[in-house]
Amino acid sequence: MMEQTEGNFDVIVVGGGNAALCAAISASDEGARVLLLERAPEDERGGNSSYTEGLMRCVYNGAEDIRALSPDLTEEEMKSDFGAYTEEKFFDDMARITQNRTDPDLCEILVRSSRATMHWMKDKGVRWLPQFGRQSFKIDGKYTFWGGATLAAWGGGRGLVDTLYKAAGKAGVQVYYKAWARELLHSDSGVHGVTARVNGVTRNIRADSVILACGGFEANAEWRSRYLGKGWDLAKVRGSKYNTGDGLDMALRIGAQPCGHWSGCHSVGWERYAADFGDFSVTDDYERDSYPFSIMVNAEGRRFLDEGADIRNYTYAKYGRIILDQPGQFAWQIFDSSVTHLLRPEYRSKHVTKVKANSLEELAEKLDDVNKDELLKTIREFNAAVKRDVPFNPNVKDGRAAVGLAVPRSNWAMPLENPPFEAYAVTCGITFTFGGLKITTDAQVVDTNHRPIPGLYAAGEMVGGLFYFNYPGSTGLMSGAVFGRLAGRNAASAAKRAKAA
Repeated sequence: MMEQTEGNFDVIVVGGGNAALCAAISASDEGARVLLLERAPEDERGGNSSYTEGLMRCVYNGAEDIRALSPDLTEEEMKSDFGAYTEEKFFDDMARITQNRTDPDLCEILVRSSRATMHWMKDKGVRWLPQFGRQSFKIDGKYTFWGGATLAAWGGGRGLVDTLYKAAGKAGVQVYYKAWARELLHSDSGVHGVTARVNGVTRNIRADSVILACGGFEANAEWRSRYLGKGWDLAKVRGSKYNTGDGLDMALRIGAQPCGHWSGCHSVGWERYAADFGDFSVTDDYERDSYPFSIMVNAEGRRFLDEGADIRNYTYAKYGRIILDQPGQFAWQIFDSSVTHLLRPEYRSKHVTKVKANSLEELAEKLDDVNKDELLKTIREFNAAVKRDVPFNPNVKDGRAAVGLAVPRSNWAMPLENPPFEAYAVTCGITFTFGGLKITTDAQVVDTNHRPIPGLYAAGEMVGGLFYFNYPGSTGLMSGAVFGRLAGRNAASAAKRAKAA
């Protein structure tokens, strides 16, 4: 089929999720004529962002900062203990969770821009709401928030994406759906557009700046095996099936510098028999994040990680990898009846593999893919090791440990002794990959000679150097918005300079 050439855009944004939309809106705010290329059809638009809860980690100094972002809160809701999440805490979390590998310059932009970005998105129509019951528990009649991820977009990820598409439309951004970008148009003087298949027709679309914001390679089984390692082709994909590394491939082919933790990713405990890719009708119903109140055992009947090492927001994104490493790539989360009221709503959905039993012996019989004798031994040893004199408190790291075990348990240890017991089967669900492209503090992509590539910018999952080994929950959407906004502004400025030259 013959190629078509067109070119009356200042900025092309490749991608269709939160980062891409923030980039497109930001570029349009600067007066640029913007085209957004979304690989998915319209009813599947939004990339991984559409599959999220819409939570965003941001700096705030108390309840009044929350009210400024969420002005519809009632006086009763304002009595909640929102605490504070300061810049210092955000910096500390990023350093601690990434083992001090996070790029300091990019991290500073992320943290210091977080609250202003939330207000900018609010001005674009995003409605922020505190996550009562998901990022807080009610104790003595009051919600207490923990973990730094207090606010989410109304309607979750789909609501966030729909609001941003509406804002992009108002800003004059043109959107092509079913637009699969395959190659960057470039010369010695930089990037000048993209080659894309739009509704089956190959087009060369020219622009003065291109922003790549089309995700990582989490939906590409071959790349997962290549970069993440053995067994990763077996992981379930939590989000978009269109995030196959195309943007990374295009950039690397013209000499962009890879950056960050290419053998690392965000991966969680996920419904064992979930579909291979994300499903809008299910979204996070497959997630199993109440494990801090469980014991988790593998097919051998043994515990293999510290379920209570930290608040869920700081461990969930690394535990999927550990589950994948277990025999058969699965595990069971087992709960005592005294904590089942704390389970997140997805445990009550129809999309669960669940076993319920009135005795530990019955439970061991029903978990027919687990070594029964070893399971009962594990439970007996765990029950005996719990520090029962320490009060249980789900809102803080309570120090209620199980001591003297081969695999430690640091917090929220509850003996399994009050039936009925509930067990939930999990496997590994991959969210996004950590490896990406090297960018400047202007979000401009850098080549392997350490020089910025004229006309090329990146945002979202494609930015390398922020996350290593693990991830503070809800930082991805914030990073996408911060660097998308930054990339859009600078790409538009570069396009103006190119036209004036």
